[in-house]
Amino acid sequence: MMRLPQDEQLVKIYGESAKSKQRFENLAKHFTEIYQKEEMEFFSAPGRTEMIGNHTDHNGGWVIASSIDLDTIGAACPNGSDVIRITSEGYDQKIVVDLTKIDEIEKVQGTTSLVAGMMEGLKNMGYQVGGFDAYVTTTVIPAAGVSSSASFEMLVCTMTNYFFNDNKMSVSDYAKAGKYAENVFWNKASGMMDQMACAVGGPVLFDFSKGNEPEYKAVEFSFAKAGYQLVIVNTGKGHADLGDEYSSIPNEMKEAAKVLGVSLLCETSLEELLAHCNEIENDRAFLRAVHFFEENRRVKEAADAMKADDTKKVLDLMKQSGTSSWELLQNCYSLQDCKEQKITRTLALTELFLNRLGDGMCRVHGGGFAGVIMCIVPEKETQHYADYIAEYVGKENVYPMNLRATGAVHIS
Repeated sequence: MMRLPQDEQLVKIYGESAKSKQRFENLAKHFTEIYQKEEMEFFSAPGRTEMIGNHTDHNGGWVIASSIDLDTIGAACPNGSDVIRITSEGYDQKIVVDLTKIDEIEKVQGTTSLVAGMMEGLKNMGYQVGGFDAYVTTTVIPAAGVSSSASFEMLVCTMTNYFFNDNKMSVSDYAKAGKYAENVFWNKASGMMDQMACAVGGPVLFDFSKGNEPEYKAVEFSFAKAGYQLVIVNTGKGHADLGDEYSSIPNEMKEAAKVLGVSLLCETSLEELLAHCNEIENDRAFLRAVHFFEENRRVKEAADAMKADDTKKVLDLMKQSGTSSWELLQNCYSLQDCKEQKITRTLALTELFLNRLGDGMCRVHGGGFAGVIMCIVPEKETQHYADYIAEYVGKENVYPMNLRATGAVHIS
């Protein structure tokens, strides 16, 4: 008889055991059907919500982010070979990566490239990699700003850590592997924030000024305890095809930094930026640099407000952050088709609702350009808001959720 996760472990992660145990029973059943094995280990890696600190990590900035209670789970076991085989629920094609032929795997070819990139990144860091079989399923919204890719990456890293490295890898190592895979095998200029937020767990204050060794500390904060509900709304279009626009943000921030004589904006100041304003020919690069410095200030103020349990100040700073993303960072719609503005449309509709309440906030969420928005609404109004916005985006695209205390984890 196959072993399933213990109830106390599930309660610690999910706050309950009945519904979550059913997910793992189904997971185990599919794993056994596909691989003809009953011995397996279980893993979970959450998605993430970026509370404040939009697009600052890649230039050494500050971020407050948290794991959420949408996650990717997997059943897996080593297979004694050099081949990784991963089957994902809902996808017909199995991911197959031969670890002896990573240099032959084509880049920018979906999840196979991503897995190959992570394995190469881990090997470059001196860690062991090996073949394993896995079946995974996810509740993380795909291609929509809650880090479905990073959730999957951290799940695979956790498996590799448990099976082949005696749990010696740190969450920073996980994040480095994910970043390497996205930078080198996906040609996406990502930072480490998504991966770190998925790996660490709970609300966390990150300082990325030290590059690949980010500093972080837990932040005691809960929307639920303050009487609010986090709602993520999928606005109707993913951002999977918008890599160039996504990458333009870190690239243009670095373009402004170069004019100031540094590599990253964290190495200089707003005062220096203003002093050299007229030397920056790219106006959008200048505006995005202003966003970076002001966003860093807001993140630090938000951390202080969380410590003081000042929820009103936290929400105000988050709203300011969203406004800056819209006006200065300019990641709320794509220039490929500026007439399609699902994010700004959904923000405008949500603000009409919140203005009538006189409470709550909303903002673009994640990388932007398309995908999802975040809304923080008074808990007693959650269903009213869900019903209201569902008329415009569809009921299936409205996700009330909670912050999760546990990051990427092997479940015993």
